Amino acid sequence: MCGIVGYAGVPGGLPPALLAEMRDEIRHRGPDADGLWASPEGAVALGHRRLSIIDLSPTGAQPMLGPGGAVVVFNGEIYNHEALRAELAAQGRTFRGRSDTEVLLAAYEAWGERCVERLRGMFAFALYDPRRRTLFMARDRAGEKPLYWAPHRGGLVFASELKALLRDPQFPRRLSPAALAHYLSFGYVPAEECILQGVRKLRPAHCLSYALGDAAPRIWRYWDLPAAERDSGASAAQLSGELEELLAAAVGEQLIADVPLAVLLSGGVDSSIVTALAARVSAHRVRTFTVTLPRHPRLDEQRFAKAVAEHLGTEHVELPLDESSVDLVRTLARQYDEPIADSSMIPTYLLSRTVAQHCKVVLGGDGGDELFGGYHAYQAALARDRLRGALPAAARGLIAYLARHWVPADARGRNSLLALQGSMADGIAQVALWTDGADLRQASPLLDSRAAAASPKAWRREQVEAERGLPGAAMAADFRSYLPEDILVKVDRASMLSSLEVRAPFLDQRVVEFAFRRVPNRLRATRDERKILLKQLARRLLPPQLDIDRKQGFTIPIAQWLTPAIVAAWQEECRAQIREVVSERALGRLLNSRNPMASEHGLFGMIMLTSWMREYGIAV
Repeated sequence: MCGIVGYAGVPGGLPPALLAEMRDEIRHRGPDADGLWASPEGAVALGHRRLSIIDLSPTGAQPMLGPGGAVVVFNGEIYNHEALRAELAAQGRTFRGRSDTEVLLAAYEAWGERCVERLRGMFAFALYDPRRRTLFMARDRAGEKPLYWAPHRGGLVFASELKALLRDPQFPRRLSPAALAHYLSFGYVPAEECILQGVRKLRPAHCLSYALGDAAPRIWRYWDLPAAERDSGASAAQLSGELEELLAAAVGEQLIADVPLAVLLSGGVDSSIVTALAARVSAHRVRTFTVTLPRHPRLDEQRFAKAVAEHLGTEHVELPLDESSVDLVRTLARQYDEPIADSSMIPTYLLSRTVAQHCKVVLGGDGGDELFGGYHAYQAALARDRLRGALPAAARGLIAYLARHWVPADARGRNSLLALQGSMADGIAQVALWTDGADLRQASPLLDSRAAAASPKAWRREQVEAERGLPGAAMAADFRSYLPEDILVKVDRASMLSSLEVRAPFLDQRVVEFAFRRVPNRLRATRDERKILLKQLARRLLPPQLDIDRKQGFTIPIAQWLTPAIVAAWQEECRAQIREVVSERALGRLLNSRNPMASEHGLFGMIMLTSWMREYGIAV
């Protein structure tokens, strides 16, 4: 895992000393080594910070030059690099070391830009080809690794994190009102948009090619979720057996590292299955880590994780989490340089900070819910669709009207009532909103146009493929939005701040394609059951006394963690930013709400946004 930064444009467009500062702004992503490379005329420059995981020798150092002249900076892991190395070696190519970076260079020289279709892993990389005078960038299929870019200084700049670009004193620092509307609607800024005007994110499963001298880059998708096969009638036992083989292969590949490695074991189904398969395929005793919440026993999964660890015979370590603090909130606001409003970033960071003292790489269970139907929202969608079919359109319209005009904006269940209006796809889009479009103009003085208020729901609606049915359509929409823009951002920034690499076997390409192509809706979620296939697998792999039907999630009592001291410090320090982006009415509602969900979705999100603006000097 590493951090990358670079520029492609005009000779001398970005001074080398400034590029070094930008690179070192993300030193936490790679504290082990650093490197810089510039083309002879100075039109292209690449920087790299290295977290050494595979091939710790100098042969794995970056930026790395290939025999054909191409040079690459790479963040992530290519899990099938050994198979690709063997294939390339059979074609006559030689290798100096064992790194997957060298395999990536050889793959590009053998197959060109289509090499990305052969890579299986988590990655974001930038490769300059001097023969074509072209910068080529790509991002992994699920979006595990980040990549920001922007037109700047007569060319194009890019970095793993936004803070590296903001190190440049000439870089624009103005908030995007359209992005703010998305942030208030979802708690994150989705797709290629960015909270800063003029900046873009390369979307998951996309490539970018920028030829020096061109006005703009060319961007294209190289992979997408497969269409669902017709239900073959296969049983849960049969399909869970297929899944077990795929997951075991993914876990086996992801256990490869030249540094200490462990598994994050929450006690839930997803991480427990990963642990069980790791214990099966590993040549060594598996080490597991579990966090505990001693002051909040209702949320503590310690006993479930311990039962799994004892059943599997792992070397188990329990780590109590600290409480939140003013300093912790400031730290996270700086690290999440494009803010997200997910309060579980707090335990994720505290966990990463503690685990990083023991190992450099961990496996986790991210992706299981989106791939196999784990969220309560999928059951709610099925119930809502049944009710929609039973009510005439006029009745549904009346319910939505009354909910919008008479039910308080932060009331639990309001969004579900609004979602009854329109189609199934409209409902999936509506329930994803934290702030309804009609309420955005009252939430912030910057959002006074109907176009800005309407765009978030329209964007989410575009992610829904109704032909997948339920819950498949909702799951695919989450895979394309909530997973890469919230869950994976949270994990990447929290772990990388502690120089810890987190791997996700569920997001292996083979597992993802199996989940969306082979598994029928009847084995994803029903009105009575969720995560049907994974639970079938869990019953074979895990102790019989484990409660596999519960759904805890990695959460904290945010309404309690946002202490009066934290809220008071925020109001004092961010007074100017609060006044700029949140209306007095909305602020009063955030501060006085007794709804814990409103505290998480609203108050915490506003604290992160305005604290970030203050930290980086962002103007409206």
